[in-house]
Amino acid sequence: MNLRGKLALVTGGSDGIGREIALQLQGAGADVIVTGRSAEKLRAMAGLGFGTIAGDLSMPAGIDAVIEGVAGKPLALLVNNAGVGSEYALDRPETLDDAAHCIRTNLDAPIALCTRLLPLLRAQPEAVIVNVTSGLAIAPRAGGPVYCATKAGLRSYTQAIRHVLKHSHVRVIEALPPVVETNMTAGRAGRKMNAHDCAAEIVRGIRTGKSEVNAGMVKLLQLVHSMSPALARRIMIRF
Repeated sequence: MNLRGKLALVTGGSDGIGREIALQLQGAGADVIVTGRSAEKLRAMAGLGFGTIAGDLSMPAGIDAVIEGVAGKPLALLVNNAGVGSEYALDRPETLDDAAHCIRTNLDAPIALCTRLLPLLRAQPEAVIVNVTSGLAIAPRAGGPVYCATKAGLRSYTQAIRHVLKHSHVRVIEALPPVVETNMTAGRAGRKMNAHDCAAEIVRGIRTGKSEVNAGMVKLLQLVHSMSPALARRIMIRF
């Protein structure tokens, strides 16, 4: 995709990987709208020339705000990047609400946005959906079972809609980051990829027509998983 002049929507685009994706899309000539929950961070993005939409994507009102914010606009690129972690623990029923919040944000929201924004995307001569999953969709770790499940679910959904849309001009990309240095992973030890570098690989994949963007160590993880899923899980636990 030639990004110059294209209108892009990046969910969770005021922080972390999403912010870096938004900045690099803008640098490539795209007009970019970002969503987020922090009024302060959205104001900062607006000051950099981005369109902004405030909303919590775990809630129907947040999804509605996004739909209303891009209604009637020539949307050509949807990047479903917004995501949250989960404090769910198998032996603590009181954490089920947190698990449900994670599922609504990480899985339900991308499904809703793909479905409700598809007419806008189909109206363009060329359009792209990017769903940001994770290396954990391939090799889950015990420390985050619900988070891993949401990313695995989004991976499966992405593969399925790619098949559904294969004869259309709407291309579907899955982006699989490794552990990236963001606020979400601030308390986690181990090797982390720089958010700028991760975003650069994703944007390169959009521009060059890839179906999957395996960022950083996920390239190796995909190879290892094809030979030994157990070894792939050990790699994810380590890193």
